[in-house]
Amino acid sequence: MGGKPVIKGTRLTVEYILGLLAQGATHAEILEEYDGLEQEDLLACFLFATKLLENTTFMPLAMEMA
Repeated sequence: MGGKPVIKGTRLTVEYILGLLAQGATHAEILEEYDGLEQEDLLACFLFATKLLENTTFMPLAMEMA
């Protein structure tokens, strides 16, 4: 997976799962779609993102204008 972090025992990247959630997929929808995935796996994605960002002091967010 190009060195990207994956959920143990799967070929699903943390980035992919977070992307699904960001696009509005629910935990239930993701768990239903991917056999073997568990609630704890989704929570681990959030924990990974949190740990990755914990030393970030400033992260500008840009709002797109339509």
